[in-house]
Formats: sequence, structure tokens, C-alpha cells
Amino acid sequence: MTTEATAPDEVWRDPHASVADRVRDLVARMTPQEKIAQLQGIWVGIDAVGDMAPHQHEFAVAPQDFDELTKHGIGQLTRVFGTRPIAPEVGARTLARTQRQIVESSRFGIPALAHEECLTGLAAWQATVYPSPLCWGATFEPDLVRRMAEQFGGSMRRLGIHQGLAPVLDVARDLRWGRVEETIGEDPHLVGTIGAAYVEGLEAAGIVATLKHFAGYSASRAGRNLAPVSIGPRELADVILPPFEMALRAGARSVMNSYSDNDGVPVAADPRMLTELLRDEYGFTGTVVADYFSVAFLHKLHGVAAGREDAAAQALAAGIDVELPTVDCYGEPLLEGLYFDRVDVALVDRALTRVLTQKFDLGLLDPGYSPAPDANLDLDDAESQALAREVAERSIVLLHNDGVLPLAGKRLAVVGPRADEPGAMMGCYSFPLHVGVHHPDADMGIEVSTVLEALREEHDVVFARGCPVLGGTDDEIAEAVAAARQAEVCVVVLGDQAGLFGKGTSGEGCDVADLRLPGRQEELLEAVLDTGMPVVLVLLSGRPYDLSRQANRLAAVVCGFYPGQEGAEALSGVLSGRVNPTGRLPVSFPGSGSTQPSTYLSAPLGTRSEVSTVDPTPLFPFGHGLSYVPVTWVTAGCEDREWPTDGTCAVHVVLRNETDSPATEVVQIYLHDPVAEVARPVRSLVGAVKVDLAPGQTRTVTARLHADLTSYTGRAGHRQVDAGDVELHVGTSSANIHTALKLSMTGPARRAGFDRVMTPEFTTSP
Repeated sequence: MTTEATAPDEVWRDPHASVADRVRDLVARMTPQEKIAQLQGIWVGIDAVGDMAPHQHEFAVAPQDFDELTKHGIGQLTRVFGTRPIAPEVGARTLARTQRQIVESSRFGIPALAHEECLTGLAAWQATVYPSPLCWGATFEPDLVRRMAEQFGGSMRRLGIHQGLAPVLDVARDLRWGRVEETIGEDPHLVGTIGAAYVEGLEAAGIVATLKHFAGYSASRAGRNLAPVSIGPRELADVILPPFEMALRAGARSVMNSYSDNDGVPVAADPRMLTELLRDEYGFTGTVVADYFSVAFLHKLHGVAAGREDAAAQALAAGIDVELPTVDCYGEPLLEGLYFDRVDVALVDRALTRVLTQKFDLGLLDPGYSPAPDANLDLDDAESQALAREVAERSIVLLHNDGVLPLAGKRLAVVGPRADEPGAMMGCYSFPLHVGVHHPDADMGIEVSTVLEALREEHDVVFARGCPVLGGTDDEIAEAVAAARQAEVCVVVLGDQAGLFGKGTSGEGCDVADLRLPGRQEELLEAVLDTGMPVVLVLLSGRPYDLSRQANRLAAVVCGFYPGQEGAEALSGVLSGRVNPTGRLPVSFPGSGSTQPSTYLSAPLGTRSEVSTVDPTPLFPFGHGLSYVPVTWVTAGCEDREWPTDGTCAVHVVLRNETDSPATEVVQIYLHDPVAEVARPVRSLVGAVKVDLAPGQTRTVTARLHADLTSYTGRAGHRQVDAGDVELHVGTSSANIHTALKLSMTGPARRAGFDRVMTPEFTTSP
């Protein structure tokens, strides 16, 4: 280590010098081995997560290799908390001890940056499991999601974690894709506003938010994981990229590449995406980290690199700064490429500069820095549980109700494979299902009620499972039918088993060929419907399913997606009427022809027409959701029918609650552009706000929308605002429009860039 006497000559040690000067000085002092070490992650104990993903065991790092791998330092530590069930205090002490070892064993004493998964809260044993991203979208409440992310982000920071691998900003394009459960929805504006709020919360807690997966991943052919992506540049620009733009402007400091290839070019090797677009056009200055194993996949799966050195060189040139999750291509192969001048050292220095800049910004190289995390932190305290409950309650969507809900004093039959299963509440990136399933001897670490348990607290219940998620027997279905006949109302709880790579019916690598309910669940539902008893369907799933054959016979349909550890109590509250359902669909439910999935963002010829026999009209459209307490729409209108192409227009909506109970409405504003240079969606969301009304209250919602919200990518390939007629459709879903406001865009056409206005300004009074 450098002595105190020579320290003043080393600018990198001077806390009063600029970060840029400190980084420049440190880079100049480092050997090639020390430089490359900062571009590596290391995942000790990767074997402990079981068979999580294909190819993972090709990259295993044994504990005995740690000293050798970190003698020159290390860039990142992978999932100290999220690899096996360890108590928070043990994880905190382990992380602190590991950091001290790294600092003491390397010449410059640079700590590692520690990252964890945090898609549904911190993915660690005994940590609160919050609702899944589809639930965030269903709330239509960015402020609530911001509070959620800041809550668990604060816990992460106190444990000594620096970076969270979330949010997922992929816009759902094909419901057959297994990772739909990780998305926020099918609309870029909703995904962007909710995702940006999540980023603001996580970053406010001092955690580096990581945007995933940049970009195009969700548009894979036939909804197959890692399948080629063949969308055009306009779809990429107008559907896929806006959420990333919004989240970058919200302050995200890291980006993770998409696994996919776009028109044949893997993103991990594409400088047009990771450098020209992300950095040169968007101005991003943070770090780009590789999605797990994606650098190696350039030669193992994509076939665009001749070997590990070539893969490292291509990824580095494209703009990937850190290889995750562990040392491989950015290890000896990259070092050998440098030694023989096959890799330009300037590319290593470029990535190193970004990595060190982030470490300086995080204070990891400040004098006196000590990794002293809070080892006594409760990761599932009452405040976290209450917030998880709030998000769950505000996200549940009532899709259909013929009056049977809320349930009041009814004797219930509860059937279905998801009714008595705690795991039904959680998605594939929750710790219990992502890691815990590989450690069956460990308990879940948190208390998670089932729907059956929650309903038994309030109702007289008879239960029969009916069938598992997959498989089952005729006798089991017969038992469910018998149970249904004993009750006044039958609550059927169906859905998915979240898992990874074939170990579930939803989740990463668990894609499906069509949108029929998994296994024999549809058969079970039909059998119960045939009893003639009122049937309430509760869906706990990672994607919408085709209910078109049963919809007109169901008494009610409630969708919870994966509502987290407090989800059962939230669902019971909705079913009993204690909780007024206020969620709205972030994804459409398909109608007939479920092997032809589509989103609501369709141009005219993508909707029902006489030129095709396939009707893509959804059963339940984007934005749809019912409540027990009706809200009266009094008026909706504009101040002016002229909208300057560089100005704003104001939309006013007056709502009234004429009941003696609290009520909630989600005001949704869609753009319809009758004539444009290119075929545009019939309707696309440009603003939405959730409004709570006290009994008897009247409130006026004002939305000020900038003309930038009408912009799109034209024939010349740039984003533009046109003059001419447009319409703003104001309503309660993409298919239920209360008022269509016709406006004229006045003034010259103009370009709109990354700095455009992307969200309206909402105010409510009183």
C-alpha cells in the first residue's frame, strides 16, 4: 500500500480533486491485470443456486479460487445475499469481510461493487417479497412504486449493497413469452412512467438502478426466450426504447444489455445500440453491465465470435464495461488479447474509466471508507409488510362481476391448484422461487398466507384442489365438483407456477405455445361451471390467459398476477368487499384465437377487419378494470381546440362520487392520429392518473399535454411532431372512451429528440 508520505502526490487519493482527475490518475497507474480485474464480476458459490439456468455450471467459481482471482482487485461481487438462504446478519458480515479481503489483498485497495436482484424487493432470505412488476403497472400509481423501491432500496444500502438489477423495462409484445411476468405492461408510456418512478426510488436510496434489457428482448419471434428479434427500426424507436429514455432521465446509473440479436446482430456486440444510441445520442455516462453470461454467448449461442477472446473484444468495443456474473471472457482471454495487441487498450481504459467513476461517485474510494453494513437489519419489518399490502391491494383488477361480488356471508367452495399454495403469490425472481426452491431443507424465511387461509378467516369454506398446475386425475376434478355443489359460491383459484427454464409454467425460459390455461385447469373450470353454481375465478398468473370460452358463464373474474407475500390478504379483502378494487390491466386479455397474441397498440389493419378471419379483439382490453363504487364522469373537455406544435393543451375531466363510500377512478388519455406518414396505432396512451374521491366529493382533473407527446418516427427515420388534426380519447380503458376531443395541431412540423417532454402534468382540485 502507498505510504502516507507519498499520498499527496497521488491525485486519485485526494477527495478534494475532481472525480475525473482522480480517475485519470488512477487509470494511469494500473497494470493491465489490475485494469481488467475492475471489469470482472465474481460469483463464488454459483453452484449453490442449483440448476438455475442452462450453461451456468460452465462458469462456476469455487471458494478456493477467490484469493487468486482477486489479487489484482475485482469489479463486482455477485449476489452475496441472493445465492443461498443466509440470514441477513450473516450476509452482511460475509460481505464486509469479503470487501476487507479485497481491499487488503490488492495494490490500490479498491472495494468491489456488490449487486443483487431486486425485481420484487431484495432477493434475499427473510426479505419482504413485494408484488411483481405487472402489479406495479396495474396500480397506475408511479408514486406508490417510487415509495416501494425507496423502501427496500434503503435496506439494500444499509446491508452494503450498491447496485440492483432492476427494473425490467421490456414492453410486453407477445404474451406467450415467459418473462411477461417481469414486465410492467404492454404500453411504453405506462412502462416508462412506472419504471422511471422505480428508478427514482431506488436511486434516492443510494442504490444504482440497472435498466433491463437494452433493447428489443421482449419482441423475440413467437415469444421464445432469446429467439431472434426482427422488428423494424420504427417499432424499436416508438415502442421499445421510450421506457429506457424515461428511466435514463430519471437518473438510472447502469444499463444491462439484451440477450437477443436484432436483425442478426446480438446487442452484446452492437456498438450502434450500446455506444452510438445509448451514449452518443442519449448522453448516458454510467456503466453497461453484461446480462449474465451474455459475453460468452456471443460464441456459445449466437455464433458471431470465434472464441472467448473474440467475444470479449466485440463486447468491449460495443460498450459492455463489466462482464457478469463471473470471470470468463474478460479474464485471461481478454488479457491475452491485450498482450498480443489484438485488443486495443484504449477500449479497456474506456470501460475502466466508467467503472472507477461510479465507484468514486459511490464513495468507495473516499478516505476512511469502511464496509460496515447494518448487520441487525430486519428485512421484513412491519413497515415493509404494510407497503407490500398497499401495493397488492391497489393492483388487484376486477375484470368482470355480475353482482356476486363482494361476497357477504356466503358459504364458499374454494378449489384450484393455486388456492392453497404460498408460492402462487410470487414470481420467478422472488427469492423463495428463484433460490429457495433449490434448498428444500430451508424454510421460506417469511410468512406467506394462501388464498384459502385468508378466505377461511372470514368465510365458511370447503376446499378441494381439483388438480395441480400441470397434470392431475379425473378423481381430483370430481372432488372439486362435489365441493362446489356444497356451497353457494365457488371460488376457483387458477394460474401459473413461476419458475425458470422449464421448472414452471411462467418465468424466464418458460415460454408457451398458446394461451390456454396450463395443464387441466381449463377442464377443471369447465367441470365446476357445469354444476350451475356461481363461479368466481381468481387468477394468480404471470401472463393473461384465454378465458373466451368461459367468460360469459363466470359470475366474476379477479386478476392478481403475482401480488407478493401480502397478496392473499389483499385478494381476500377484495373478494369480501373490505377493499375496493382499483387496479387496471397493464396487459390485454386475449379473445378467441389465443395462438395469435397481440397488444392493443395496433394500426388499423391490426384490428378486426374484413380482410382476415382472425379477430384479435381482446376479451378484456388494456386499461380495463371495475370497482365496487361507481364514479360519475360529469364532463371532459379542452380549453382550446388548437394545439401548437411546440406548445401544450389542457384537458379537464370532472369526476363525482355520488355514493357514501370512497371511490377511485383511473383517468386515461389516448392519442388517435387519423392521418400520419406511417401507419400508427389506432390509440396509444399518452397519460393516466389515479384519482381517489371521498364520499360525495367532486374533483377536477387537469392534464397539460405537450405536443411532444404526439411525436412518432416518420419515414425519414427521425421523431417528428406533425401539424394537422389529432384526437384525444379520454376514458376508462383503451376500449371504453368517454369523450373524443378533436384538436388541430397548428404551426410548423418539427423534430423531437431525447430531450422531448414525455409525460403530461396532472393536477387535481379540490
